[in-house]
Amino acid sequence: MTIDPNKILQALSMIPDPVSGQDLVKMNMVQDLKVEGNNVNFTLVLSSLNIEQKSELNFECIGIIQKLYPQAEVNIHMMARNQAAPQATTALPQVKNIIAVASGKGGVGKSTVSSNLALGLHQLGAKVGLIDADVYGPSIPTMFGLQNQRPKMQQLYGQPKMLPIEAYGIYVISIGCIVEPEQAIVLRGPRLGGIIKQFISDVLWPDLDYLVIDLPPGTGDVQLTLVQTVPVTGAIIVTTPQEVALADATKAMNMFLLPNVNVPILGVVENMSWFTPAELPNNKYYIFGQGGGKILAKKSNSVLLGQVPIVQSIRESGDEGKPIVLQQQHPAAEAFMKIAKSTVQQLAIRHEYLPPTEIVTMQ
Repeated sequence: MTIDPNKILQALSMIPDPVSGQDLVKMNMVQDLKVEGNNVNFTLVLSSLNIEQKSELNFECIGIIQKLYPQAEVNIHMMARNQAAPQATTALPQVKNIIAVASGKGGVGKSTVSSNLALGLHQLGAKVGLIDADVYGPSIPTMFGLQNQRPKMQQLYGQPKMLPIEAYGIYVISIGCIVEPEQAIVLRGPRLGGIIKQFISDVLWPDLDYLVIDLPPGTGDVQLTLVQTVPVTGAIIVTTPQEVALADATKAMNMFLLPNVNVPILGVVENMSWFTPAELPNNKYYIFGQGGGKILAKKSNSVLLGQVPIVQSIRESGDEGKPIVLQQQHPAAEAFMKIAKSTVQQLAIRHEYLPPTEIVTMQ
């Protein structure tokens, strides 16, 4: 029986990558396939040669080929991706863009922005995931109505992996979907970092155009763990116009701009920009001041992605588990869609003019 290379590739596409869970062929991990008589030779490009399942993966490939062609003599050469190409090894090779949403202080509506941004990107036709990295105060389960849902588990080469929860067409993971809603989460820094790594490495994320990461306030362990684990494509800073919020948001911005971190700022979202009563739609009351978002955008050499007014329905929709961007034609939904479109534009500019972000190595 003549060995058909196309059937070999089709068979290998049934085998998942131990890191991402995606099939080997789709991830472009099978290279230089050559068939000479009964000899089948190819290179298997791995994210790292240190993965524990390397031996299992080798036997899995040989087994599936010999099941199709019992006479096949299979020779597999394994190499690390960073030896095959000058690109950073990442735990999320199936994700095109990783967007960190950050703020210097709590209470500025960062989770609201993250949720509506993720859904806005999905409405633009993208495949989107959302990580709730605010471990102490996870808000995403409430905003998506996921308080009573738990992620399902799946075995991958004998290792338990979580499946993200699907909500409104996007994929979500949060500590709030793992612990009880009223359970206090008491963790020291190293354990916080461990949870963030689990959300990245132990969750079987599908192919994604964007992975939005809702960060906790400040510039602590979670932020450092993130930039040391994955190459963050860019950061969005959320602030209110208020001077106090602006001062703290500047610190969050400066963390990403540190020379050894070097994550580009995609732009600034100014939340709670003004209040307009429903009975006076033409009136704007600048409760928290004016111009804070523009000032921060200028400091970061980025742009103001959009301004979000104080609207009661934004709060109500979040509490009901149905983010406002789902209500098409609503003025607040249009504000978030503008932010999503501006984010896509800034990502395109970022990719054109800046090199890929590298994973941070702290000395």
